[in-house]
Amino acid sequence: MTFLQEVVDLLLAYIVESFDRETKVIDFHYPNELLQLNNWELQDEPATLDDILISCRATLKYAIKTAHPRYFNQLSTGLDMVGLAADWLTSTANTNMFTYEVAPVFVLLEYVTLKKMREIIGWPDGRGDGIFSPGGAISNMYAMLLARFKMFPEVKEKGMSSVPRLAAFTSEHSHFSIKKGAAALGIGTESVISLCCLVLVQGFVPFFVSATAGTTVYGAFDPLIAISDICRKYNVWMHVDVSPTLNLLTLIANSVTWNPHKMMSVPLQCSALLVREEGLMQNCNQMHACYLFQQDKHYDLSYDTGDKALQCGRHVDIFKLWLMWRAKGTIGFEAQIDKCLELSEYLYNKIKDREGYQMVFDGKPQHTNVCFWYLPPGIRYMEDKEEQKKRLHKVAPVIKARMMEYGTTMVSYQPQGDKVNFFRMVISNPAATFEDIDFLIEEIERLGHDL
Repeated sequence: MTFLQEVVDLLLAYIVESFDRETKVIDFHYPNELLQLNNWELQDEPATLDDILISCRATLKYAIKTAHPRYFNQLSTGLDMVGLAADWLTSTANTNMFTYEVAPVFVLLEYVTLKKMREIIGWPDGRGDGIFSPGGAISNMYAMLLARFKMFPEVKEKGMSSVPRLAAFTSEHSHFSIKKGAAALGIGTESVISLCCLVLVQGFVPFFVSATAGTTVYGAFDPLIAISDICRKYNVWMHVDVSPTLNLLTLIANSVTWNPHKMMSVPLQCSALLVREEGLMQNCNQMHACYLFQQDKHYDLSYDTGDKALQCGRHVDIFKLWLMWRAKGTIGFEAQIDKCLELSEYLYNKIKDREGYQMVFDGKPQHTNVCFWYLPPGIRYMEDKEEQKKRLHKVAPVIKARMMEYGTTMVSYQPQGDKVNFFRMVISNPAATFEDIDFLIEEIERLGHDL
């Protein structure tokens, strides 16, 4: 108990430090340095609890403070106290989500929360099905699996040799997990057609369309209603990946991926797949393992949800979301997301006409993603545009490296198509303020002024 109390004290101190703007976002060291600074090797002999505490301190010392108000590197940022408390409780309970028998409360909370989520996206009375998965990539793969089974149920027993060559369609800016899912399911990445509109491809049978409501890079929204019209016409499964947002008209979809660990700031991991058709997940995935899913139990077997999952062991992800929802209410989540949208609009308005900044695309961003270039004075007025482009490609990586070495902030960058490296600013941290946005702009200019 003394050891656990010391660990809790260590964690509480780290939380306080994470929200302190005077502390670093990261105490950066290169991998070889970090390997040499501490002995991370596993030993044959057990260590003392004092040694274990030292390891805990070292781990947090070099961890990225994702709760820091100036950490903007990924969409999953921030630290909610109620969500954290729920995570601690879940680890303490240490159970599995496969049956009501071993996780009665957690199974019921998943049931009521999935129903609430289906109501929000517009399915009548919240009817349908769903499951929490290890992340958005797995949720998207579940959707592809269900779409294939819906069109060709024989594939479950007979495999891919029993079905024609399939084609999945998605936007060229969709998440890479669509191709990864196609590879894992034996459909093949070449069968994922990245287009701005659905077309008929000779020799392929279209079975799945993944629309994106908030793309990873640009935060752009596909035309959902137009896509749904095409899907209905050709009887193709429509999936919507709504990773970054809460309220969207997805009434038209067969399935929806919703990641509360992004804009809702639920601690990682927390991703849900919502499915319109009841019973389809069970029929697609069940294997009737008699050592878990006995049919003569003394309670309603519909609450034994494990047989509709691909996993056997399944982590309890639901309690974090449920408890935060109780604490905030739906209006609290909406206000939190509205604040992030307000901050992204503030950043856009500050830099769109500011000297040295150039937006990656015209117009106000559709979500919290703000994509831009910073042009240092040394290349700002170059007449040779090809040389300017070549040098601009190197600017964001250098500034990002300096951010990490100073530890002041973190923002992601990337190229996209013919566009050289640009900053991809995503705002999802509820702790961020207008002053933090101002700091970021000034820090980019400070760190990149001499380039």
